[in-house]
Amino acid sequence: MNILYLHGLDGRLTAEKQSILEKHGTVHAPEIDYREEENSIESLLNDFKDKSISIVIGSSMGGFVGYYVANGLEVPALLFNPALAYRSVHQEIPKVTKVKSRFKYLVLGANDNLIIPKDTLNFIGASIGKDNYNLHIRQDLAHRIPADIFEEEVKAFFKILK
Repeated sequence: MNILYLHGLDGRLTAEKQSILEKHGTVHAPEIDYREEENSIESLLNDFKDKSISIVIGSSMGGFVGYYVANGLEVPALLFNPALAYRSVHQEIPKVTKVKSRFKYLVLGANDNLIIPKDTLNFIGASIGKDNYNLHIRQDLAHRIPADIFEEEVKAFFKILK
């Protein structure tokens, strides 16, 4: 299984989280400068369309980008505190005309003061009927995703997919 991991703004995939993901497949984790690359979604779609990506996982800004990349690649997505309702840097959203699989597993931190869960829920509410969501709001989570919570949610996501 090929996993595409998309880090948040100014972030990267840590060795600990990469190790967690490698239990489930081969991890592709490109470094993305979201501030400079406004077309990162289209670039990722072009770069990974022939790589047999099975899953997209993203966090924060990477969750926003992952939402659209998963639609374009027609694969499920695990999104941690995705910046769907707003973000501090602009990204172009390419048109995706056909979408086969739109399963999204979203993990929202109830204590996130950067990506406000209520705003993400409003975004999701506007797209109900277009996407298939599994939503987990964690009372023990803020914006950063500790490795133990990351591992729990990755396991839960893959269990649902089986």
